[in-house]
Amino acid sequence: MALVVMKFGGSSVADANKMKLVANKIIAKKDAGNKIVAVVSAPGDTTDDLLQMAEQITPKPPARELDVLLSTGEMVSIALLSMAIDAKGYPVISLTGPQAGIFSDHQHGQAKVEKIIPNAILKLLNKNNIVIVAGFQGSNPSGDITTLGRGGSDLTAVALAAALKADACEIYSDVEGIFTTDPRIVKQARKLDFLSYDEMLEMACSGAQVLQSRSVEVAKKFGVVINARGTFSDNCGTIIASEKIIKKLSGRKKMETLLVSGITFDKNQIKFTIVDLPDTPGVAAKIFGDLAKVGVNVDMIIQSAAVDKKNDISFTVTKQDVKKAQIVLDKIAKEFSATRVECDEQVAKVSVVGVGMRSHPGIAACAFELLSKNGINIEMISTSDIKISCIIDEIDTMKAVKALHAGFKLSKKNEIK
Repeated sequence: MALVVMKFGGSSVADANKMKLVANKIIAKKDAGNKIVAVVSAPGDTTDDLLQMAEQITPKPPARELDVLLSTGEMVSIALLSMAIDAKGYPVISLTGPQAGIFSDHQHGQAKVEKIIPNAILKLLNKNNIVIVAGFQGSNPSGDITTLGRGGSDLTAVALAAALKADACEIYSDVEGIFTTDPRIVKQARKLDFLSYDEMLEMACSGAQVLQSRSVEVAKKFGVVINARGTFSDNCGTIIASEKIIKKLSGRKKMETLLVSGITFDKNQIKFTIVDLPDTPGVAAKIFGDLAKVGVNVDMIIQSAAVDKKNDISFTVTKQDVKKAQIVLDKIAKEFSATRVECDEQVAKVSVVGVGMRSHPGIAACAFELLSKNGINIEMISTSDIKISCIIDEIDTMKAVKALHAGFKLSKKNEIK
């Protein structure tokens, strides 16, 4: 008897009818002879609605109380889904994150899972129960409830799959898998049958919103094979695993045939530039050290050549961090007598991702040429061995995605047979 972890996102449990459909999907998997642990997100836009309500009360809600508030969305889902399964005559029980044995660090809002003690889940499974677990939440050493950040239910599912040594981890959403780019932007985008952990991690970090990046990191660390599938479809999804496993499953050297796997974009970017900083040791360390202290994550960084012993430093952060970053940078600019701090909110990041780039030179040149031919200016560039990212004007985002997708021949008609 296999143990299967099934995770359903907010769009999959947005209303009563969808709850019933998900219940039937879980029951069908149970009837096939499996033990089931289902992880669910809050229904629909519940988390956003709760955030908006909190902001109407106070612009700075206490982090602890905000976690208490946001965790209620998943509790609604586990209760309603359990009711739907119970109505079909199947033994089922719901558990909050803490009840399921998920323990985190002290950080509210972006807590990290430190350990999982799945004894309660195992006992319930041994009694033939379907177990429904609230995603996105855990308990810190003080016994307070914490949340795991946006997309945290993905992390819950993967971490549980690792702790339970599950035979399968299936992540369900309103799309049928991982596509070469957003199919709402490019209708000819192709669903990928397989992706390596590294590719999926780069895509998640570069704007693809199908899986939380931290969940992919945990999957890679513990060797959890993920099947990203569509809730409202019976079609096969996208298998996310190690390159070795993918080669074995695919029956061909797929990792060598695809140069580029996908094109991603991220409009959640802000570019800061500090103008006329002194070109002396320790300045960059001070800037990025102070940003780190207030929890600001920096993505792309570029420093200009020194002129008259002064240079400029540009970097990107997410829009959520712009206020915290601005306060820090204004202080630093004053401390180092910089001319000014510029903030550009009209930028976006587009990325080209693929493990085939490791052994095929010229991918970067091709990407830059495609953007140039379409009149798209590149403001910043960063690379890894399987990713090229460019900061461009936000207005050019869709044009850039379409140009890169077409240029690297990623559409359905070019699918490898």
